[in-house]
This record gives sequence, structure tokens and C-alpha cells, in this order.
Amino acid sequence: MTIKPSKHKFHLLLHSADLIQEYLSVKLLTLGITSSQARVIKALNHLGKTSQIDLAKEFDITAASMSTMTGRLTALGFIATQKDPVNAKRNLLSLTPRGIAIIDDIEMAWASVDEYIQARIGKEKQHTLAELTQELRDSLGGRKPDKKPIIKPNK
Repeated sequence: MTIKPSKHKFHLLLHSADLIQEYLSVKLLTLGITSSQARVIKALNHLGKTSQIDLAKEFDITAASMSTMTGRLTALGFIATQKDPVNAKRNLLSLTPRGIAIIDDIEMAWASVDEYIQARIGKEKQHTLAELTQELRDSLGGRKPDKKPIIKPNK
């Protein structure tokens, strides 16, 4: 396959991400959640009880944006809030039994995306793509929740 040169190479990555996001959205539709909500559920499963502010920091978004997200997940019955016994001004977020029950379904949706990509570009190229996108994410200051940040770039 010959790739036509593009003036702006990031556009290929952006367009591919949009197509993958669209595919994932269809897979998560039966669960009634978005991919962002799935990431928050997975992060809470990984982190355990945590404050909304700390969770927002993990995702590098504002506390207000995380509040909107967690409010929706609370309304859907996937997460619960409780007062922090150490700091009464803070609420701690945790998964409800319903939130815990959906983890395997999220994993299956994510696995189907991996299979979808592999079916299109092959296992070796998928592995290379994963390595390169992880390198890019890390170099841009992104990280998996609960990992210490690499040096944050100036925004």
C-alpha cells in the first residue's frame, strides 16, 4: 500500500483516532456509557477510593469537568460518593457493585477494538503502532493513572 504524502502528518493519526473512537462508541453503546466514562470507571477500579480532585489530576482535566463526568456516572449507578473520614471537605469516589460488574464488559469492548485494528493492519504493525503511540503519549506528558508524571510539557 502506498501512502500519499500529507502536508500535516498528525491529521492521519487524528482521523484514525476518530474512526477508532467511533467503533468503540458503538461497542460501548449497549453498556450505556461513553469511552471517557469507561476510562473513569477503569481508573477508579485501578486506583480504588479517590477524591474527585485527584481523579481529575490523573486525567489532566479540570475538577469541574470531572465533576460533570462523575455526576453522570453517579446518576447511572456506576460510582458512589462518600465523605472522606480524614477531610470532611472532600468526597471520595468509588465503584458501586454495578460499576464493578461492568469492568469485564469494558475490557471486552476494548479487546474488540484491538482485534478490529489487528484485522486491518496485522499483528506486527499493531504492536509497532502501540509502541509508537505510547511513546508519543508519554512524551506529551500523558500517563496511565497512578503512574508518576514524566516531565510535563509547557502547554
